[in-house]
Amino acid sequence: MINADRPSRKLLRVDQTGLALFMRRYGIGIVMLGMIVLLSVISPTFRKPSNVISILLQISINGILALGMVFVITAGGIDLSIGSMLALTSVIVGVVLNSTGNIALACILAISATTLFGLINGLLIAKFQMFPFVVTLATQLVIRGVAYIISGGYSQSLANADFKNIGNGKVFSTIPIPVVILFVIALLAYVLMHWTLFGRYTYAVGGNINSAIASGVNVFWTRVFSFVIMGFCAGVAGVIMTSRISAAQPNIGVGYETDAIAACVIGGTSFAGGIATIPGTVIGIVIIGLIYNGMNLVGINSYMQTITKGLLIIGAVMLDMFINKRK
Repeated sequence: MINADRPSRKLLRVDQTGLALFMRRYGIGIVMLGMIVLLSVISPTFRKPSNVISILLQISINGILALGMVFVITAGGIDLSIGSMLALTSVIVGVVLNSTGNIALACILAISATTLFGLINGLLIAKFQMFPFVVTLATQLVIRGVAYIISGGYSQSLANADFKNIGNGKVFSTIPIPVVILFVIALLAYVLMHWTLFGRYTYAVGGNINSAIASGVNVFWTRVFSFVIMGFCAGVAGVIMTSRISAAQPNIGVGYETDAIAACVIGGTSFAGGIATIPGTVIGIVIIGLIYNGMNLVGINSYMQTITKGLLIIGAVMLDMFINKRK
């Protein structure tokens, strides 16, 4: 006997599969648009151009960190040391700038230092097969200690007006310079992740390291270079943060790694590795900025914002596990 329900069931499965595929690709963008509409209705202040610029400025530092973190997580790692890298960048900039007055030298030395520590993280993990969590947890303490040694435990004020302009200046008197830097790094990250051999290697290593080795992928340098990128991005973010606060402080950057990780996982980066997109990460960054801004506008305190961020990470990881299980 022919089952008349079979075609309709097959069509239903196709429709469900198509819907699931659509949501995996565009769901996070729909969530962002929904949040924008909701906040626009709840608070008219949200729609003001000055508030939009403020959101972009607030997410610039975390955004640069997240764009570095996405390479590390996609390659199957994680970096908990980036908050300490912000502090190291800050004190190096302070010491060099106050002693020489050379902005370029201060920025280059600071970014080189964090890039070097990214290289050390990558070498320890790739060469000795150490767990990324353990390595970066240890270097987090080492880097923070180096920052305190360089600064003597004291903060330094920075009076250089040109350096302050990096974090507080604007292009065309409208767009903050940190937002422009974020856009440039996002564009470079997109090209590197989606249009280069290194990007394909990063997906391969994070997706299945054994298959990557069998396919001739240089796993060692792929993993190392992902941490080098993270170190570079942390240095750039540290320069911007130091410029914005106009002070070199060894105690800044605490907890910034959680914002970077949250932006990645909300944007669709899989903790299992091998799955990520730069546009998704950018959307994740914007969503976190919308959450913080929306809560501030409606008067929700910072403690609830911290709780919300933690719940978002849990929810994003659970969703990632569910999707991967279905696959």
